Amino acid sequence: MPLFWISIFFISGIILASLVSLPAWIWILLCAIFLVLHLIFRLALSRFPDSSLNSLLGANFFVSLLPVFLLFGSAYYQFRQPDIDAFHIAFYNDREYDLLITGTVAETPDYRDTYTNLRVRVDKVDTGDGDLSASGLILVRASNNETFEYGERIRLRGKLKTPPENEDFSYRDYLAAKNIHSYMTSAAITVLPGNGGNLILRALYDFKEKSFTNIYRLFPDPESSLLAGILLGVDTGLTRELQQAFKNTGTAHIIAISGFNISIIAGIFVTYFSRFLGERRGAILAVSAIILYTILVGGDAAVVRAAVMGTLALLARQLGRRQVALNTLMAVALLMCLWNPLYVWDVGFQLSFFATLGLILYAEPFSQFANRIITKYFPTSTAEKFTKLFSEFVLLTLAAQLTTIPIMAYHFQRISLISFIANPFILPAQPAVMILGGLAVLLSLVWLPLGQIAAWIAWPFVVYTIRIVEIFDRVPNGTIFLGDLSIWFVVLFYAALFSLTFGWSNFKDRIRSLGQRAGTVGVGGVFVLLVIGLLLVWRAATTVPDGLLHITFLDVGSADGVLIKTPSGKNILINGGESVTTLSDELGRRVSSFDRRLDWLIIAGTDEEQVAALPRVLERYTPDAVLWSGNRQASFSSRVLNEYLVLQSIPVTDMETDQVLDLGEGATLTALTTGPRGAVLLLEYKNFRALVPVGMSFEALDELRYGKSIGPVSVLSLADAGYASSNPEEWILNLNPELIVLSVDAADQNGMPDAETLEIVKDRALLRTDVNGWIEISTNGSQMWVDVER
Repeated sequence: MPLFWISIFFISGIILASLVSLPAWIWILLCAIFLVLHLIFRLALSRFPDSSLNSLLGANFFVSLLPVFLLFGSAYYQFRQPDIDAFHIAFYNDREYDLLITGTVAETPDYRDTYTNLRVRVDKVDTGDGDLSASGLILVRASNNETFEYGERIRLRGKLKTPPENEDFSYRDYLAAKNIHSYMTSAAITVLPGNGGNLILRALYDFKEKSFTNIYRLFPDPESSLLAGILLGVDTGLTRELQQAFKNTGTAHIIAISGFNISIIAGIFVTYFSRFLGERRGAILAVSAIILYTILVGGDAAVVRAAVMGTLALLARQLGRRQVALNTLMAVALLMCLWNPLYVWDVGFQLSFFATLGLILYAEPFSQFANRIITKYFPTSTAEKFTKLFSEFVLLTLAAQLTTIPIMAYHFQRISLISFIANPFILPAQPAVMILGGLAVLLSLVWLPLGQIAAWIAWPFVVYTIRIVEIFDRVPNGTIFLGDLSIWFVVLFYAALFSLTFGWSNFKDRIRSLGQRAGTVGVGGVFVLLVIGLLLVWRAATTVPDGLLHITFLDVGSADGVLIKTPSGKNILINGGESVTTLSDELGRRVSSFDRRLDWLIIAGTDEEQVAALPRVLERYTPDAVLWSGNRQASFSSRVLNEYLVLQSIPVTDMETDQVLDLGEGATLTALTTGPRGAVLLLEYKNFRALVPVGMSFEALDELRYGKSIGPVSVLSLADAGYASSNPEEWILNLNPELIVLSVDAADQNGMPDAETLEIVKDRALLRTDVNGWIEISTNGSQMWVDVER
């Protein structure tokens, strides 16, 4: 296996050079010296053809050359290190003054909750004396409500910094693996005329952007955000809690574009396709699906790497020859490290490589072992069908997990025990998620209503995936948290595992499955469809009006996000907070998937943290009308929101004091006061009264006579995250609420709530979003019921 050993020694040379810092020319000199000495020694031995030493070295001529590849790998690593001079943008890092940088947006923007990441390819830099030529990539953090496109020419003003590093994580090394050595944490950005970039990449990114937009038009959240992660690799729309649930259950691989994910899914594709097309055609169709998937997500370096690894794993399973597969795997790893030597330290590359290695080494032996056990207790035909099912949905994942456990334990300091149970429940639905979800997106690009029909078919499979993950995430002690691990743990684990693997002599040749595959697909399919049917009924039932008034205080941090659902089924949203992912997720779980409209959007406060999420979320949950109170110029996001509403021709009405909004069935929403800060709102339904003072001010307190003009209420929301001046004792005494709700972030940067406020309400019923999560209050007008997330 010469290619196998060449690749190992070359990659080892890269690691060696990272530990022993020598100039590239020294490594090349050492390589040349070793090669010359080797040739001289062999030439000398050739004069003694009958010697035992010559016979030994002659049989191992290739092995004796391996150190040359080791030294060549070290030389190559040093050769590929960037030359930081006056023509490289990193040369200008950590200056005490602002720089003017001109460049081109090199990839699609990465939109986050509170900011946007841009990768910019630099052309020029101005330190104050005019433009100078420069090159390199930088990472720029822009405002979350600014939009950019791949290939746009932009000019940046800001301070350039060296990415930081600490004992736990080196952001510097992480970005260096992507050829980025500088970043701007804050920048003033001007879009310039003209476009740059690659025409093919621009077309791919445009296709990806349109697909991303349509996903959110076709599916509600959190299903849309999960599909965006699975189909497009954009997982930033998932809430932190849901992302953590996927990590805790060991199922995060389905939303990560990696060789691990593609290998598993490709194997399941083969099972489905082979039943109808045969093994060879099924494998060809699976590879075609991987290629289409690569194009769909934009075809960047990480995606192509994952696709190559996934295709390799599929090829290895079809050939059934471990030696050929190992040679090919190492050759692919070698080529990738030639492209970028820093891939060796990339977690995605490591997981892709070792997951593929696990499938090559263990998928078939595990399947054979399971078949031998099962045939002892069941008839042969039944055993083969069950083994096939068990192999694709359990053993395939187990084989990949076996070789990735030390990588995940080292980097993420945890091992998910529940993953061995969760994956068999989740993986059977993933081909349907990817195929039907992808089909819905493609059809929507042709005609949106046609894509919507396909989306309704795909939606239950996505719901099933999320709900199963959330169920298993609640299992106690499902994850073992390890803390920091030594790299020697990883080394010793692999040393023991591979010693056992290559020393094991009892593995037999591959056993072909002769049973009918319809049963294999059918059993899993019927089970999934039954569960999905129940989910469809459940989801439909939750969105049918139940004659009650529901008011839900959403967990959106230290801001107000209140969703009102009237007895007749109307949806009214009051403000929304600053997190796009959180608000979109909360609405997706409560607004009907069949009609994702808001009957009213109430703007009762215009501070940045109150409305920052709305401009992007309203693209997914469009309001029929808007009632606005507060200064439209109070914050950047309120200005953007106002412009968006005007562009979309959504009617906006200025709220007036004592204005009453009829919600139907006797429910009303009254603006008790209005002003520059917003409005104080009173929700009434028969004997139920809930006060939501989003736009509280000193003028409002005086106007309402500190609550005397309102009288007792059923529910009171504390103003301004519990700020003492906005919640005086007299105000709370006069309102005398049965229940107090506090919307505040667990890590509020202003230290809210104030201790004085907590002292005032200590003897009253209090629920907090930072402790209890979302808080839902349901009432028939005479009684109320309270439900919380936790």
